[in-house]
Formats: sequence, C-alpha cells, structure tokens
Amino acid sequence: MAKNPYQKLKLLYLHQILLQKTDEEHKLSMDELLAALARHGIEAERKSIYSDIAALQDFGLDVVLQRGPGGGYYVASREFELPELKLLVDAIQCSRFITEKKSNELIKKIESLASEPQAHALQRQVYVSDRVKTINESIYYNIDTLHNAISEGVQITFQYFEWALDFSSPERIQKRYRKDGALYQVSPWALTWDDENYYMIAYDSASASIRHYRVDKMEHILLTGQKREGQRLFQNQFNLASYSRKVFGMFSGDEKNVRLQCENRFIGVIRDRFGADLMVQKLDEEHFAVNVTVAVSPQFFSWVFGLGGAVQIIAPAEVRAAFQQQLRNTLE
Repeated sequence: MAKNPYQKLKLLYLHQILLQKTDEEHKLSMDELLAALARHGIEAERKSIYSDIAALQDFGLDVVLQRGPGGGYYVASREFELPELKLLVDAIQCSRFITEKKSNELIKKIESLASEPQAHALQRQVYVSDRVKTINESIYYNIDTLHNAISEGVQITFQYFEWALDFSSPERIQKRYRKDGALYQVSPWALTWDDENYYMIAYDSASASIRHYRVDKMEHILLTGQKREGQRLFQNQFNLASYSRKVFGMFSGDEKNVRLQCENRFIGVIRDRFGADLMVQKLDEEHFAVNVTVAVSPQFFSWVFGLGGAVQIIAPAEVRAAFQQQLRNTLE
C-alpha cells in the first residue's frame, strides 16, 4: 500500500478517535475504526490496527475489546471519571466569581476530557437558577497574578472599587474607586474562596493588620518587586481556616470571644461554622453553651438571627446589646 502524508499520523488519530468517540456505553467495531481513520485521509489494514491498539495499551491507554453483538473497542477508564467531571462542571456553574464567558470556556475544556457522548451528558448537568455571575472578566487573570505574587513573596499595588448609584447617569450603577483611585499597596499571603467569592488575604503595613479584598473588585494589579511584609504574623500565628470561620461573609469587625447558647439539635450547624475543635458545655437537657471567636459584624448578627432563636448570644454584654440594637433598627 502506497504511503501518504497522513500515514505517520495514524497512531495519533487512532488515539484521538478512541478517546473522543468511545466509552463503556459507546464502542466502535473494527470497520468503524477503519472508516473513522479514512475520514482523516488514512487508509489502514486490520492487522495494522491490531498492532496499533496493542501499542496504545502498552502506552497506558485502557482500550478494551468487548466481543459479541454490540461489542467493539472502547476506552474503559480515563484520567477523570464522569462523576468527577460533573463535580467540576457544577462547581464552575455555581461559582459567582467566574464570569459567564469564562465559565463556558472552562466547561468546554472539561468536556474535552470525556468522550463526546459523555460531554453531552455534562452539558445537561444541573444549572443554578438565576445565578449571578461577576462581570469582571479580568478576575481569571487577577488570580494568576496574585498566585505569582504570593509565590515570589513580593508586595503588590492595585486599585479597589465598589458599586455605587448615580441616578444622573444613563448607567445608574457605576464603578467607584475607593480612596479616590489611589493605589493600595499590601503584602499578599493567601487566597481563599468564601461565600461564593474569591478573596485575597494580605498584610497591610500602613495599619499593621491583616486585610482581605474581593479579587473581582481589584484592578490593575502590579507586582512591585518589594519583599512582602508580615512574615512573622502569617507563619507563626495566622490560620486561614480559623480566619474564614471568624469573619462572616468576609465582612470585618472587632474580633471578640462570644458565648453562645444553642439548642442541642444545632450542634451540626455550630460545628460546620466553627469547626470540630469546640469546647461544648452542657447547660440543661436541651441546650449547650460554646465559646467562639468571631469578627462581630452585622453579618454575624444576621447569621444568629437566621437560626430563629435556637442560637442566642449570652456574652459579652456589649455584643448582646449590639445585636438587640440591630434588631430594633430592623424593626424600625
């Protein structure tokens, strides 16, 4: 048989065809494999396909031949199983910090890890109704830049904005830079995902404190080349998981040790929020008490309120009084 320019690519095309077209539910017979190669301009004999499949198996591709009616060749296992890909797709769809455009691009890439029939199943996965997505398309690259800054151990500068109303403008919801557009300069140490948003945790030398910033509200991030600060605080004292538990919805507040009285049936809620390392004290047959460290903020009070009285703030007195004042403000 005369050689053609595509003949050297036969093994590569066979590898691609098996990955794209086959899985446990979808198999290709020898005739179908030969036809698929022919569509790529490659004529092949059965004997050569047998040896090619053996070579792919030696290479590590899990190609299986099912004999009998409805049988054929198929890829039995992959780097990612279908349930794992479904989890990834669901996570992307539910992530508010990933824009709709970038979500579609990422899901398309995930689909390429499955066979074409499985990719169709991924497209039919659960969609979160009316999911609000960020409109900051640069967040994807912001995260990469921040990872680089953390890896290199340098400070960054950036502008930080919030959304504001301006009824005199055709576009009433407008971007407004904090500090009148002046640059922030901080030392980034970690990234965390909380309440459907990505946050950068950083040391602010101006205030000598730990701060956090929503990544989708950061713009014009630049690495300064200056060595980052706060090393003693972050390496010796800082616990990211503990920090995320204390700061509700990533809204800052004065950090306090708060004593809560809880109904016994809410132990799971308390554990999910504050972790497993809790000192629990029995109060009576139906209630327990627990001391937790939180950043006292309206968001913390909202969390307590949302539990419908099953969790109560019993100390300190000033936190309890502040919660009562927020309730009165809400009633008014």
